[in-house]
Amino acid sequence: MAKAIMLQGTGSDVGKTVLVAGLCRAAKKRGLTVRPFKPQNMSNNAAVADIPGDNKAGGGEIGRAQWLQAIACGVAPSVHMNPVLLKPQTDVGAQVIVQGKVVGEARARDYQAMKGRLMDAVLDSWGKVSEGADLVIVEGAGSPAEINLRSRDIANMGFATRADVPVVLVGDIDRGGVIASVAGTHLILPEEDRRMIVGYLINKFRGDVSLFDDGIRSIETFTGWRCFGVVPWLKAAARLPSEDSVVLERLASGETRALKVAVPVLGRIANFDDLDPLKAEPQVEVVFVPPGKPLPADAGLVVIPGSKSTIGDLLKFRENGWDRDLLAHHKRGGHVVGICGGFQMLGRAVRDPDGIEGSVTEAEGLGLLDVETVMEPEKTVRNVSARSVQFDLPLEGYEIHLGRTTGPDTLRPSAVINGVEDGAVSADGKVIGTYMHGLFGADGFRAAYLASLGVSGGGVDYRAEVEKALDEIAAELEINLDCDAIFGLAR
Repeated sequence: MAKAIMLQGTGSDVGKTVLVAGLCRAAKKRGLTVRPFKPQNMSNNAAVADIPGDNKAGGGEIGRAQWLQAIACGVAPSVHMNPVLLKPQTDVGAQVIVQGKVVGEARARDYQAMKGRLMDAVLDSWGKVSEGADLVIVEGAGSPAEINLRSRDIANMGFATRADVPVVLVGDIDRGGVIASVAGTHLILPEEDRRMIVGYLINKFRGDVSLFDDGIRSIETFTGWRCFGVVPWLKAAARLPSEDSVVLERLASGETRALKVAVPVLGRIANFDDLDPLKAEPQVEVVFVPPGKPLPADAGLVVIPGSKSTIGDLLKFRENGWDRDLLAHHKRGGHVVGICGGFQMLGRAVRDPDGIEGSVTEAEGLGLLDVETVMEPEKTVRNVSARSVQFDLPLEGYEIHLGRTTGPDTLRPSAVINGVEDGAVSADGKVIGTYMHGLFGADGFRAAYLASLGVSGGGVDYRAEVEKALDEIAAELEINLDCDAIFGLAR
């Protein structure tokens, strides 16, 4: 078995995902064979990963965070790197994916009862990820301080104690109260869990780190834990795909640029990192529009992203008045791209006769594409290579979707995927729909599409930028953390 170390947070969104990715890249640069692992993840940002030993399967789903961490390790992503993935569909329920495959839906209370059975899958995947590795860096979920959930926990101390993995606690100083959050975690953890923690680190510090010396001494007084370092605000993290939609609440418009791209923030928005390559373009401003705000009238392009609940988000789209904004945008000559669930919304209707997504079984679409979608139980999950029909340029991405879309506009496909036509284009050419995530990640296509909108682009090698960002983060961690000590405590 490989040696392992685990990062757990004093709360959600403390930066564990980026820190694990950075430590994975740092370990790789030291010549170690390293793998990421997250027992349980909750996110609608999913990636397609290999299912080892299943040559017939098109692929399985894992969180985009573990996909990114696999890139940091320089290895292909595997479903075993994130054996349990929860994809929220409602405020109280989620689709449950185990080792890449959907096993059903569960309400929050029902899911707690399932956890005992899921631990077997977690430990099975843990053994598979550990094979042939020198080091596995594990990411927790939420916080071990959620002691009300401890009895059935599989994501934090429940896993760490079963697998005997030492834990480094991560505190986020940017949100305030970091001394209390670290000391409070120490106070309320049962002794069995507390002894798994070998130390802590402070993340997202802005300014002179020496000003926190007294804070470190205070935490040591309260806990006896060692500090592995204080990580500054990592600017390069902004160039990495984001995992959780919580970050969308903090995104604001940047400086005015040649093209404004408006993205409505759907309630069950999925795979919104499809927009990251556009955000990286110097001439493009991507604006995420929250509910209650109109789509900006000066946008040249509106992108409707993926959704975990197409009909539900379509109804909310209308409630927000975005349907009127979108029609006005199109009448002004604006362009529209719908990806996956966004593509389905652009048609005349979406039907769900089996109630797969919920109790509402039919909704009128936005009507910008002459197509209709019918939800079907079988889910398409696969990585794909394709070509753009409009520009005859290569595309590369993945599909994760339910439903089949048909209609006259599909006779004008947006892409050809594995020899099969995909998507649809409106008669005026201004509205494009596709099931393929990662559309804008193809540098040549992105440049050609932006040029068709009168904007210069394509000077950014997006994948290379991600690699450079990972290298920069690893270098920062080597400077600001005692990585020798962290890796040395792995067991």
